[in-house]
Amino acid sequence: MTVNQLAELLNANKLNIANGDKEVVTGYAGDLLSFVMGRAPEDSAWFTIMTNLNILAVATLTDVAVVVVCEGAAVDNAIIEKAKQQEINLIKTEYDVFNAIKRYLDAI
Repeated sequence: MTVNQLAELLNANKLNIANGDKEVVTGYAGDLLSFVMGRAPEDSAWFTIMTNLNILAVATLTDVAVVVVCEGAAVDNAIIEKAKQQEINLIKTEYDVFNAIKRYLDAI
């Protein structure tokens, strides 16, 4: 599944799509950034409710395919602009983490 396909599946707002054709090969859910840094697989969709600038640093370090902000959490414009600068795929969905992941798993 690609980032664009995942965004469509989740009815997500595409806050920044740097590479919509990037393959999402797995997923990871977590909000404790130190855990995500050490455990999120490369090319995964990272499902979170965190919305501070540090998510972009973690996304870069882990080389996730896309950051999926769940539960409609507010994302500041500064984060969106930084995601554009760093070419990080960033989407936002109204689904809670559990149901966003369930939709992803049901589709693969």
